Amino acid sequence: MGGCFSLDGDVRGGMEAVGGGVTAASAQQGGLNDAVDYFFQTRGLRGLYTPIELSFSASKLRNLDAFSKSDPMLVVYTNIKGKLEEIGRTEVILNSLEPSWITKVTMSYQFEIVQPFIFRIYDVDTKYHNTPVKMLNLSQQDFLGEACCNLSEIVTKFNHSLTLNLRSDCGHGLHGTITVHAEESDSSRMAVEMTLRCLNLENKDVFSKSDPFLRISKLVETAGPIPICKTEVVPDNLNPVWRPITLTSQQYGSKDNPLLVECFDFNSSGDHVLIGAFQTTITQLESLYTSKSGANFYSHKGQRKMKGQLFVDKLQETVQHTFLDYISSGFELNFMVAVDFTASNGDPRVPQSLHYIDPSGRPNSYQQAILGVGEVLQFYDTDRRFPAWGFGARAQGHISHCFNLNTATNDCEVVGVEGIMSAYTSSLYSVSLAGPTMFGPVINKAAEIASQSLQYSNNKYFVLLIITDGVLTDIQETKDCIVRASDLPLSILIVGVGNADFKQMEILDADNGKRLESSTGRIATRDIVQFVPMREVQGGEISVVQSLLEELPGQFLHYMRTRGIKPQQQQGAGLASAPVYPPQQ
Repeated sequence: MGGCFSLDGDVRGGMEAVGGGVTAASAQQGGLNDAVDYFFQTRGLRGLYTPIELSFSASKLRNLDAFSKSDPMLVVYTNIKGKLEEIGRTEVILNSLEPSWITKVTMSYQFEIVQPFIFRIYDVDTKYHNTPVKMLNLSQQDFLGEACCNLSEIVTKFNHSLTLNLRSDCGHGLHGTITVHAEESDSSRMAVEMTLRCLNLENKDVFSKSDPFLRISKLVETAGPIPICKTEVVPDNLNPVWRPITLTSQQYGSKDNPLLVECFDFNSSGDHVLIGAFQTTITQLESLYTSKSGANFYSHKGQRKMKGQLFVDKLQETVQHTFLDYISSGFELNFMVAVDFTASNGDPRVPQSLHYIDPSGRPNSYQQAILGVGEVLQFYDTDRRFPAWGFGARAQGHISHCFNLNTATNDCEVVGVEGIMSAYTSSLYSVSLAGPTMFGPVINKAAEIASQSLQYSNNKYFVLLIITDGVLTDIQETKDCIVRASDLPLSILIVGVGNADFKQMEILDADNGKRLESSTGRIATRDIVQFVPMREVQGGEISVVQSLLEELPGQFLHYMRTRGIKPQQQQGAGLASAPVYPPQQ
C-alpha cells in the first residue's frame, strides 16, 4: 500500500479544516472542500483544467487554383509570451471553398489566463497531396487568410461557436470566414455521489471513542497520493456514517485509476492518527455498493488486516454542470475595482511612489494588476461597464473610503479596462492621498450591488479587485463585511503591492482551511477572498493574475450549486441586462 503521510500541516486543527465546515448541501452539490484546497495551495499544486475540443469550418474562401478550387488546410497557433507556437493542423480538403474539417484540436481551457489563437488557412499545392500534413513546408503553400481571437471569446457564446473574418497577413482585405466551435468533454461533467460508513473501527483514544474522518486520494506514480476529498469528522463514534460526498471525473480520472482511502482519528492539534487504509478504485467501490459487502482497512503500509470495514450505502453517477455550461448560457462575471489612495503609497509625482506614472509607459503595480485581471475578466461581461472606486483619499474636501474613480461624473461605472486606467490616472491629479486603509466601505458597496442584482436575475456573479499597499485599520469590520457578503454572488481578489506586512490579508484569505468568523460568531458561508502579494509571485512561473484567478471558477460553482441555480436554457441570444447599480448617496 504505502504512500501514507501525516496530516500534520495539512490542516491547522479545528474540525472545519477537515470538512466539518462543509454543509450537507455543499457536499451533495460537489462544493469546495476547504482542507483539500489548503493541501493544494500549500504544495503549489494548481487546479484542474477543462479539456476542450475545437472543430473548424470555413466559408467563401479565395480560389487560387486555375482549373479547380483551392485545397484548404488550417493551421492553429497560440501566442505564448509574444511567440507563435503551432498546436495543430487539419487534413487537406480537396477542391473546396466551403471546407468543414474533420481533424480537431484538443487543448485545456484555463480560466485564469488569456489564451490567444491565430488561425491560418493555406491552399496546399497538388504536388504535396501525398505528403503528411505535419511534413508540409508552409512557405511552399499559398496563403488564403488568417483570423485571431481568444478562447474565452468562443466559450462565452451560447452555442460555443464564433465566426471570424479572414484577412491577409497584413490585416487588409476580406477573404471569407472561419467558424470555430468549442466542445467541452462530456467526461468533465460526470461525477459519483457516495454515502460511506464504517463498522468496528479500532479505537485510538484512551478515555473516549475515536473521532473518525475519511480522506480519499488519487494515487499518482510520480507524485504519490494527491488528496481529492475529505469527509467531515464524526465525533466519538466507531461506527460512523458520513454525509454524502461527490467525486468528479476530473478528480479521479478513470474509474480504474487507483485511489487510497484513509481513515483518521481527529486530533485538535492537527496531528491526526491513522486508524487504517486500503487501496481501491471507483469500479471496486461500485462493486461494494451492489454486493452490500465491506472492505477491510489495513494498518500502516498494509502490515496487518484490521477488523474495521468501509461500506458504500449509496452510489450513483450524476452529471454536474460545469463553469463553461453556465458561462455559455448567459451567466456573467461582472468586474469591479477599488484602488488604495492612502498616503503610504508615496507622492505620485516622484518615481519612488507606488502610484508614479512612468512617462515611458511602463505600468506601475496598480496598473499591472488592473490590466492583468481586467484583460481576463472583460470577456465574461457583455457590456464591459465596470464600477471603479478609490479609497483613503481626500476628495472634495473630506477623506473618503469609497469614491468614484470617474470623478468627472457621479457614475461609478467606466467603459472597458481602458476606462479604468484613464479614470485611475485622472484621479491621481484630482484627489490628495490620505488615510487610513479601510476595506469595509468598498466591500459594502460591492455587496450592495451584488444584492441589488438578485432582484432582477441570478445570472450575474461579481468580482471585486482591491489593490492596496497597507495594513488595515478596520480588520474586524472587514471580516464582518466579508462574512455577510459570503451569501452573495461575490468574490473578492486582493493584490498587495509594495513591501508592507500583509499578514492581515492572509487572515482574510481562508486558504488555511478555516473560514472567517464575524464579531458576532457567525462563520462565513464560503471562502470568497483570494489574496496575492505581488512581490512574492513576480518572476515566478505562475503570474499574479493566475494566482488571483485560479480559485474563482470554483467559488462561482460553489455559489451556484449550493443554491440549486442551473444554467439557463439556450435560446440563441443573450439576456437583456437589468440595471443593478444602486444610485449614489
